[in-house]
Amino acid sequence: MAEPMHRVLILGSAPAAAAAREWSRDPFTHIVAINNAWRIRDDWDFLIHPEDFPICNRPDELVRSQSIVEADEYVPHQNKFGGFVYAGGTMAFTAGYWALAALQPAVLAFLGCDMIYPNSGKTHFYGNGAADPLRADVTLRSLEAKSARLALFGAAQNCRVVRLSQGESRLVFPSVTIDTLMSERLLSTKGMQAALQAEAQLNYFVSSGRYWEEEERFDAARIDHLDRMWLDAYCSQSLENVA
Repeated sequence: MAEPMHRVLILGSAPAAAAAREWSRDPFTHIVAINNAWRIRDDWDFLIHPEDFPICNRPDELVRSQSIVEADEYVPHQNKFGGFVYAGGTMAFTAGYWALAALQPAVLAFLGCDMIYPNSGKTHFYGNGAADPLRADVTLRSLEAKSARLALFGAAQNCRVVRLSQGESRLVFPSVTIDTLMSERLLSTKGMQAALQAEAQLNYFVSSGRYWEEEERFDAARIDHLDRMWLDAYCSQSLENVA
């Protein structure tokens, strides 16, 4: 497989995401905005949002280089990576897996997706909004494990998965700067196989993506065990320099 070259910025809606307004476009080949994050800057390439994203919050017009990614496109892509129960049913993870499949990047860099929500003050760059990952959802019991899984799937196709934020985060990705996007060594994927086998045995796959319609057949304790396997695979594996 040819070495990937694309450098993808994935923008969420945390207050820190507003910093991207001042950034040069040059470090990135693509910008993927999640939900309202398209308002942060006007040179985004893709807007990805769920089916219930309010029409009033969507852009009125698109330029030729822009497109919107909805469920009919991102569900099949996320299914290639195991589906929503295993990958995590929040748009940050969906955007990551969609970008891995559609753009085949060398680096996925997240900003504004740390999923830390203060008790007071702004929760989003535009003020206050719904804290989607904090909802009661069987796919979001360990955001750390879901991020570890995404990072390992990225490594499996020679992609570094990082974050462009500092400080506390529910994402386990290393924190980098714009100048050091490509500085991280690729993760080893040796620990993935056991977790993938456990997923296959559980068979919690829902091809429609509407996993909540079948939630009664999912055992939360088994998902918790699987999440620990992904965290172990991420945290205990050695790093390999494959430059």
